[in-house]
Amino acid sequence: MIRLSKGTGGTATGQVGIKKKSKVPGVMITQFVETLPEGTSHPDFTRKPIALTIQEGKFAFFKAIVTGDPKPTVTWSRNNGDVSDTSRYQARYDPNSNEHTFEMPDVMPDQADTYKCLVTNEYGQAMVTVVLNVIEVGFKKARAQQQAEVCPKSEQHQKREGEMDPTFWELLLSADKKDYEKICAEFGVTDFRWMLKELNEMKKKKEEELKHISIISLSNLRPIQVNADGTASFEIDMDLFDQSSSIFLYKDGEMIPYTKELGDKMKHSLRKVGKKYIFSIRDLMPEDAGLYQLDVEDVNVFSTNFKILTVDFLVKIQEVKAKEREDAVFECVLSNPFSKILWFGKNIQLEQGDKYDIEVSEDKLIHRLVVKDCMIVDKGIYSACAGIQFCNAWLIVEADKDVQKGKKTARKTTRAGGSGMDLPPSILVPLKVHTPPKGYQLFMTCAVRGCPTPTVSWYLNDICINSDNTYYITNSFGVCSLVILRVQPQHSGEYKVVAVNSFGKAECSTKIVVKGRV
Repeated sequence: MIRLSKGTGGTATGQVGIKKKSKVPGVMITQFVETLPEGTSHPDFTRKPIALTIQEGKFAFFKAIVTGDPKPTVTWSRNNGDVSDTSRYQARYDPNSNEHTFEMPDVMPDQADTYKCLVTNEYGQAMVTVVLNVIEVGFKKARAQQQAEVCPKSEQHQKREGEMDPTFWELLLSADKKDYEKICAEFGVTDFRWMLKELNEMKKKKEEELKHISIISLSNLRPIQVNADGTASFEIDMDLFDQSSSIFLYKDGEMIPYTKELGDKMKHSLRKVGKKYIFSIRDLMPEDAGLYQLDVEDVNVFSTNFKILTVDFLVKIQEVKAKEREDAVFECVLSNPFSKILWFGKNIQLEQGDKYDIEVSEDKLIHRLVVKDCMIVDKGIYSACAGIQFCNAWLIVEADKDVQKGKKTARKTTRAGGSGMDLPPSILVPLKVHTPPKGYQLFMTCAVRGCPTPTVSWYLNDICINSDNTYYITNSFGVCSLVILRVQPQHSGEYKVVAVNSFGKAECSTKIVVKGRV
């Protein structure tokens, strides 16, 4: 939940005000009750908004990631003003990254202030303050006044109604045409004809701006992405008439320092190879997410958005041993659904094609890389990258004597821990303990693996419940789920999952205790 407010936070009348310590410095927590009920928690920040100094006219925003059970309400306010004007203040929430953002398009000097982010639920509140400084730019102010004198008020109003988030246009101006549809979907734009018309006009204006700073050519703008060495980088090909032109790097509108020296341990770096400029970010952390912009003198020439989704590996890829002509399979399981992860082989990003198959399960939790028709040259370290999390494993390819003699053998598939297609069942992710309240929905899940695909059975107190209509049971690419719409005391007990194929059996179990049972 997100809310804009100009009021101040505080505990309700009659509530306990217990001060608690947060793991994040600068966060003030007040707990409303003396003892928290089991399974609940007061609000807190896992990522707090940071102070921002930005030029007027730029796109300013604060970001926060919060926790709390039940899900807390996030409220933004400022000390000396109102934030209810949606043309100047916009609060958003991204359920994929769990990020709350407070955005100020085309920020103005009168918006400089101390802002407050208040997170509340019935058991407490967490609060943090953050300062926004706005640097006034004289020529921009004069230009805005000239435009106001030239354009009638009615035209200004019509233009304001059609304005979009500035980030939308900045990303489009730097994006490849094949990415237009994805960016439009992200910002909820469906009128592509209008978008292309506006974009073409902006490109013409930008070309005029680039002439003033003597950029001879600008091409091959590559968006930011994570590399096999754990860094993130973006590239552009740029030929400057004046090689001494000042180049500035901004993150979320705030200028950040960078080094040009190789081997320097600064966070951000710039390397110039011929006409190619490569900006890199090392030691990646969640707070490195944001909008990066490259300016030459006072003109923006490139923008790219770096998103870091919260995800981890529940099961990492494991070493695979294969013979020549066999297919090798790497497989991992994620903590959260992820539509696409990056795969690397010997530090080179791999793509779907004749040599590699990249697969993802329907629920987007299980990801696979198939190295087809393995040869000796394919051996080495392979990596899977989800967000900023990595896992690595070796592919060992053994010579096949028949291949050396010039004979072709039938292709087989080898997975981690198995030979060919023979793989007994194993539990990748076991069942977890649950203590749901009576009448609530219960969702249990585990992940199994095996070849041939195992038959999976669910048991409650050693009685098979696969055919019981009280339960909704599914098995999607090895992710086995059981749902009870309204859990009752009789659903308490020991649940067990048994996976069986022709090569063996695997099982896992857990106990379910329904609260309120007599």
